[in-house]
Amino acid sequence: MNKNKAYPHHDQGVGTHKACVSLVPIFNHLEEEQMNEIMQAVQSVSYKKGEIIYHAGDESDSLYIVNRGQIKIYRLSESGKEQLVRILHPGDFTGELALFQESDHEAYAEAMVHTQICLIKRDELHKLLVKYPTISLKILTEFSNRLDTSEKQTTRFATERVETRIALFLAECVESEKGTMIELPMSKKNVASYLGTTPETLSRRLSEFEAEGLIKQKGQRKIEILDLDGLLLMG
Repeated sequence: MNKNKAYPHHDQGVGTHKACVSLVPIFNHLEEEQMNEIMQAVQSVSYKKGEIIYHAGDESDSLYIVNRGQIKIYRLSESGKEQLVRILHPGDFTGELALFQESDHEAYAEAMVHTQICLIKRDELHKLLVKYPTISLKILTEFSNRLDTSEKQTTRFATERVETRIALFLAECVESEKGTMIELPMSKKNVASYLGTTPETLSRRLSEFEAEGLIKQKGQRKIEILDLDGLLLMG
């Protein structure tokens, strides 16, 4: 896969910066005066659908916060196969390793739709972390959540069958949405990539679940969970 890095469009305007700072959980607990200070360090950048925000191997020196749009973070295997790591929505961020060490990105970040990002350089953010330690605590909480998700994903790839991975993913969606009618958080193509399988295999397994009376598919993304216990017994 050979994708060229985009030349981003830099947006101007205090309103954009304020929206970004007040949206992201690592900042929105601060007082208005403190958020105003952070706004001075923020650059607003726009990317079109399909544009690469950073490549694996690029220097990691900034925190990227999604203001509008969606970003997918993925890795490429030696054969060029894409493995989805996660999808970022407004308020989510990436590039956090740059806060603690000089390093290179290990994955790719690509705009899934027209996307607006707030960017803060490492040096600027270091000053803020020293001044406002609560930001560091919020970032560490997010680190912990991501590590837990990553470990689950790695363990599943190594030890569980495809049917089990799909069933557990659907069960997590039920827990997240707190109801039996769920909407997949991403396209089926991306779900397949995230679970380490193909779209064809995902569709086939979902059809099998439906035939067994475990689920009912309602359009491209909506799925009604009819028998959660039965799903959890898969594998």
